[in-house]
Amino acid sequence: MIASFRVKTALLCASMMTTAIASAPAIAQVQLASADAADDATMDSDAIIVTATRRAVSLADVPINIAAIGAEQLREQRIDDIRSLGSFTPGVTIIDSGPRGAGNIVLRGISADDTSTGGANTDSALAIYLGEIPLYLDFKLLDMQRVEVLLGPQGTLYGLGTLAGAIRYIPNRPDTENWSVDLHSRVSARAESKDLGFVGDFTLNVPIIKDHVAFRTTSGYYYEPGFIDYPFVLQNPGTSLPQPGGTNLGTAAQQGSNLRRERDVNYERTYTTRNQLLLQANDDIKAYLTYAFQQTETGGRQANGAGVLGSGKYEGPWRYLEPQKRKAHLFAGELDINLGDIAQLVTATAYTKQDIDAIGDNTDLLLDLDYDYEQFPAFSSYAPSHSEYKQFNQEVRFVSTHGGPFSWVVGGFYNKFEVDNNRQEYVPGYYAAFPTGKPNPSFSRTRPDDLEYMSFVQTKTVEKALFGEVTFKPIDAWQITGGLRYYDYTAEATGGTEIPMTGGGVRRTPYPLVRFDPSRIRSGSTSSDGFVYKFNTSYKFRDGLLAYATYSTGYRIGGVNRVPPCIIPLPAGQNVCALPNELVFGPDKTRNKEIGLRASFFDNRLTVNLAGFIVDWSDVQVGSQTANGAVGITINAAEAKSQGIEFSGTAKLTDRLTLSATYAYLDAKLTADAPGLVTGLDASKGDRLPGSMKNSGSLIANYVQPVTEDGDVVLNWAVTYQGDVLTRVGERNFGETLPDYWLNRATVFYRTSQFEFGVFANNIFNVYAVTSIGQDYSKQTVNDGQYLRFYSQGVLTPRTVGFEGRIKF
Repeated sequence: MIASFRVKTALLCASMMTTAIASAPAIAQVQLASADAADDATMDSDAIIVTATRRAVSLADVPINIAAIGAEQLREQRIDDIRSLGSFTPGVTIIDSGPRGAGNIVLRGISADDTSTGGANTDSALAIYLGEIPLYLDFKLLDMQRVEVLLGPQGTLYGLGTLAGAIRYIPNRPDTENWSVDLHSRVSARAESKDLGFVGDFTLNVPIIKDHVAFRTTSGYYYEPGFIDYPFVLQNPGTSLPQPGGTNLGTAAQQGSNLRRERDVNYERTYTTRNQLLLQANDDIKAYLTYAFQQTETGGRQANGAGVLGSGKYEGPWRYLEPQKRKAHLFAGELDINLGDIAQLVTATAYTKQDIDAIGDNTDLLLDLDYDYEQFPAFSSYAPSHSEYKQFNQEVRFVSTHGGPFSWVVGGFYNKFEVDNNRQEYVPGYYAAFPTGKPNPSFSRTRPDDLEYMSFVQTKTVEKALFGEVTFKPIDAWQITGGLRYYDYTAEATGGTEIPMTGGGVRRTPYPLVRFDPSRIRSGSTSSDGFVYKFNTSYKFRDGLLAYATYSTGYRIGGVNRVPPCIIPLPAGQNVCALPNELVFGPDKTRNKEIGLRASFFDNRLTVNLAGFIVDWSDVQVGSQTANGAVGITINAAEAKSQGIEFSGTAKLTDRLTLSATYAYLDAKLTADAPGLVTGLDASKGDRLPGSMKNSGSLIANYVQPVTEDGDVVLNWAVTYQGDVLTRVGERNFGETLPDYWLNRATVFYRTSQFEFGVFANNIFNVYAVTSIGQDYSKQTVNDGQYLRFYSQGVLTPRTVGFEGRIKF
């Protein structure tokens, strides 16, 4: 208790000394500039311009909770992607699960799901934008002007409806007047890794026709070495023994005959590119065409096996390499037209496509189902999968520019999101070892390819919405804003399963065919509509002192679980499917109440931002499992509340020394009993929600020492605190509390107007920490002498040091 109090006090004091992160809705008489005005604004620390309210507004004048991370901080802290944002943004928890996913993102505690070591590639509780384009992709943050994080529902201003908030990547735009080239490279060494890391990227701006046409391209290659070894990979699946000693790993000679070590499997190889073409007829009409591509490859999880079979803290005990390859394409067109002195018209059209191919060790799933597979000493299973995500969206928005006490924003949105998942499970050597089907007598003898299970699920979700806000400014210092959104969505799914080794499976899918008989395919659908709204008001007491209050509602659309529907009545034998009550889930909703204060003192040398909030969350969407096959699904099963405070600030102690700090306190818990919520067990009112920290914060010191007329030495030291996290609601049913930890990072750079170079270090003191849990420790069991390796612990990246340089022309 005393330690907890000291942590809160230290972070609170540091935060109260500093702050430069703000908040906001559409303000009536703030400069009636378009969002593009911010693209040309000087992004210095004194006047960060943001466009979260659909207008270009100084961050200091925005009356909602928004954090803006500028290009300089993105570079100094080496924030390459969304996984690194959470440490410097109050109210945001991002659990880094490695390169297999974008990370598990939680805004203001709005999550009731177990933590996971597998990561996530989408998150429907928040909206992510690249400029004006909604994204389901995790693009690298190359050539970004800033990143804006909006906390609280944003559905009355943005096309995508949101439950907890939105994150916007604001890219630099093409310049029709000046050529420019930016070259950047980074080389690093990482503890526990045998290879050096390398990052190289460039940005090129080409003015083609002055004032009318320009092209801008940015591309990069990232190689981040892994630090997790897989020491127990099977040499020859189907004949090699996963436990050569029978009930253990056996002697060194036995291990050498059956197993091999794979080093640094959680590496990342990413190639990314983004290309923009600006077509500008005049100052009132401009269009942007964008194509972006990114490909990421990795060889395994960023996790360990919690010591099973003697594995170490940087070792995964799995029997197969688990590679994953993600490829993403984005095509977008944006049109910006000023309609005289009445309004600005913005339209954004985009198509995105992502393909994910992966292989996972499936052995523990089948052992856990207890179908006596373990009676085959060489039993193992792997599961290749392919997922395809396709999204088309269109947003049209009008923003008033006519002046006067009233201003408004109104728009329409259409989004179609399609997912196609295919999965197979193989049991190498099973047919050759047991041609009679034993030890599982229900299995047939006519699948020499060892295909044991296969499934497919196709889903389509279509959402349509109308949204808008009106702002009234009775006097210069006071504004009142009201917003409304109507949404309508439909979701449908078709899926099927097959178990080709069973007698029925052989009849329907005789070897060598791989197909789904119509009798094994089912469909389901759901739909809903509704309204969300917002009220906001703010009063500016003086320049540099503003207070605001917001009441807003948000939602996350429901859908259809990506699990094949069951055939009713259930066929005999093994079934992996969703029962009728497991097929669909409805929307969950939030009611957000917030007050905030933003102030600056001593000619803006000290800025302080404070926000307090209460979020009521109903019909909570939570992870569950199907009764048949234990496949992950989503259900509506709880009521919850999240409340807390958020600080951020900056203090210019001298012309050379600046301190920046953030702090957040969060209390997120259930407000009613939830029978069966935690993998079949009851949860109780007051149980803490998982996945987010009660306390978190950061402190950054930046010192600039001029050494030449055009050159400075810049020293930067950042300390972040990550509070403890629950892995499961209320720590129930084998849930855990992951301990808190502190991290330090630093840079020393020499910088001029044309180039910079220096050294850096992340996780300076090489802190080891568990960041997430896969499954739970009840799965760390022995089944007829075979050790299950289901339970896993995601781990923090160890110390990384390196050299970095940049040249600009």
